[in-house]
Amino acid sequence: MIYLDHSATTKPNKSVLETFVQANERYYANPASLHQMGVETNTLLSRAREQIAAIIKTEPEQIIFTSGGTESNNFAIKGLARANKHRGTKILISAIEHASVEESAKALEKEGYTVEKVQVNEYGVISIEDLKKKLTKDTVIVSIMHVNNEIGALQPISEIARIVHENSRAFFHMDAVQSFGKIPVHFAGEEGPDALTVSGHKINGLKGTGFLALRKQVNIETIIHGGGQEMGLRSGTVAVPQAVALAKAVRMAHETQPAQEEQFSQWRNDLHAFLQQFPYVRTLSSNKGAPHIVSCAVQGLRGEILVNAMQHEGFIISTSSACSSKDHSISHVVKAIEIDPSYEKGVIRISLGEGITEKDIQAFKTAFKKVMMQVKEF
Repeated sequence: MIYLDHSATTKPNKSVLETFVQANERYYANPASLHQMGVETNTLLSRAREQIAAIIKTEPEQIIFTSGGTESNNFAIKGLARANKHRGTKILISAIEHASVEESAKALEKEGYTVEKVQVNEYGVISIEDLKKKLTKDTVIVSIMHVNNEIGALQPISEIARIVHENSRAFFHMDAVQSFGKIPVHFAGEEGPDALTVSGHKINGLKGTGFLALRKQVNIETIIHGGGQEMGLRSGTVAVPQAVALAKAVRMAHETQPAQEEQFSQWRNDLHAFLQQFPYVRTLSSNKGAPHIVSCAVQGLRGEILVNAMQHEGFIISTSSACSSKDHSISHVVKAIEIDPSYEKGVIRISLGEGITEKDIQAFKTAFKKVMMQVKEF
């Protein structure tokens, strides 16, 4: 089988797994313990935090280790809103955010916050004019994902950050789960976000790992209470081996990002050109989007049929987001970009990652053409 579902999850890199095992075997003491083994484990934890901070150009104490993207997004949205209610009670998110952002915002509505969605165009890119219109002095958080997980839409983050910082007191949170390691992610400076989410299992790291990075001036309320670990922001015994493995995955993703971005961009453009030859196939991703995500919709078919047919040919792809692919309702992302209703249920996603070759791409095209001849008439 050729795996083309890297936006759902990735295979852990062998060296990341080795790092995890070695840390478990040697540094298994509680990093909060005062004895020598605890001190050594805490030193290793600090080193992992420093390595990640150096890569995204921030201070180590601004890195909070979490269980992944969903927790980091919940922490950012709820924690920032609750700690800064004096600034306002309005939350802005895009119309195509991940469920962890959308549902966190919905949960806050029950606490008296109001949520508005910034609209997007046919490629999923937000309307800057709509952002400016909806950004008010009562806005406390703006959360816009860097890359959309379903259609690869790439947002103008620097422009968004500048608008938010110059025209409001709101904090700008960016979900970088689908962008880190794929394209450059900038955190430092006024044209970067105030809070940044990264997940380990999207960059050939381990599931259950991730971090939330915060700017120094950000005031955030904890949502997990207990012994005060992670600078008092996330209680619970810190999983040091997971943190060390995450740092390894982050370093590797950072190092390979430029070369992978160039190669994936070529393959994405090639696949777009290939898909556009079919009159009943509409590409939802674009050549200006993320390099690793190709999304299209086949008219009059269900995405599940295509996924199963391609699996029979030896390829693993998905319908849209893995978080909601078992729910047969139409994706909120597909609704937001307003495609023709005859295409709405036929969405599939091909997402590239480590280990993919030119031979795999060409084999996919052959298999896809075969499947199209089986399910559609030319």
